[in-house]
Amino acid sequence: MRILIYSINFAPELTGIGKYNAEMAEWLAGQGHEVTVVTAPPYYPWWRVQQPYRSWLYRTERIGEVNVRRCPLWVPSHPSGIKRLLHLFSFALTSIPILLLQIFKRPDVLVVLEPTLFCAPVALGAARLSGARTWLHIQDFEVDAAFDLGILPSGRLRDTVLFFERLLMRSFDRISTISPNMVVRLIRKGIKQDNILLFPNWVDTGTIFPLDEPSPMRAKLKMNADTVAALYSGNMGEKQGLEIVLEAAQQLVAQNHIRFILCGDGAARARLQKTYAHLPNVMWLPLQPAERLNSLLNAADVHLLPQRADAADLVMPSKLTGMLASGRPVIATAHPDTQLAEVVSNCGIVVDPDDAAELAQAILRLARDKDMRFALGKAARAYAERHMAKNKVLSTFEGNLATLVGKE
Repeated sequence: MRILIYSINFAPELTGIGKYNAEMAEWLAGQGHEVTVVTAPPYYPWWRVQQPYRSWLYRTERIGEVNVRRCPLWVPSHPSGIKRLLHLFSFALTSIPILLLQIFKRPDVLVVLEPTLFCAPVALGAARLSGARTWLHIQDFEVDAAFDLGILPSGRLRDTVLFFERLLMRSFDRISTISPNMVVRLIRKGIKQDNILLFPNWVDTGTIFPLDEPSPMRAKLKMNADTVAALYSGNMGEKQGLEIVLEAAQQLVAQNHIRFILCGDGAARARLQKTYAHLPNVMWLPLQPAERLNSLLNAADVHLLPQRADAADLVMPSKLTGMLASGRPVIATAHPDTQLAEVVSNCGIVVDPDDAAELAQAILRLARDKDMRFALGKAARAYAERHMAKNKVLSTFEGNLATLVGKE
């Protein structure tokens, strides 16, 4: 198959959607498909374009067996409100000529990643001109998030935007998303169930796995065998609600054997680090390279996964897959009826997303009970192997693509 992928995020981004897009493209190319990606220069989660790329240049490159076309975009240093929307729109605008050029390559299928839905109109037009089938994959419900998180005001504007969102979504041949609750949300938006598929995020369980011995990262961080490490690793944006983790750290500051590790980058990091700089039990680490990820995840005794209550089932945190594969228990902040709570309740503890005291008590409970940590960690690893194995998930996706284009 000739597969065209259209997304703002791609390698060498190490976290979030870019990581999954790159792994998907490389895996499909490895199966013998011709894969082209139209994307932007890497900027996430740093919110600045990384060297040697330039935000204002078009660029063509080849990553492994994947052809990559980079398009300019505007990256705000402080993404919020209208700036974030303009950022997404800038890529949708500059990518139009590059996407239209792909018409002449006659792709069999055009896969569009949301965010950003701004790209949908030109993608649908290009697909119609080239005869390609269309597939929309939703990682985040960006429209709902924009209103529910207060980025855009609700009211008549919301009704109008949701109307046009529904029109665009109904124009795709297939729509997929990453969790059952997000599938339900699509149905409630008026999308036919026959056109919806579940396409969850995955993890390479051969790359991320429990170590038989203490992680080398613990020694580098000067943590002895008695130290209980509570780790958050990933994007540090406003959507993550990291304040609750730091408030829990403040409540546990007298527990000398508990260490909080916050690893990553993002729009909220500088503000959070300045506000909570007085906490001696919190260690801040930069985003780690891919080759150190397994060591980092294994350095944890407990993984922390905060999520704001108003982001429930708008997103399914991509970092969860690595947490589970590392064989460590997870403490998540989520309401009990959410998809995140359903998964974590089998291999960790779920606490109220607005209750730092409850989070602190859950951390303390696991810190005091090594056997419980081991049992929950074993359940986490089993869940990852059963539901999130990379080859299994991507093989199913490949089969669904082949069915869509009539090349079973």
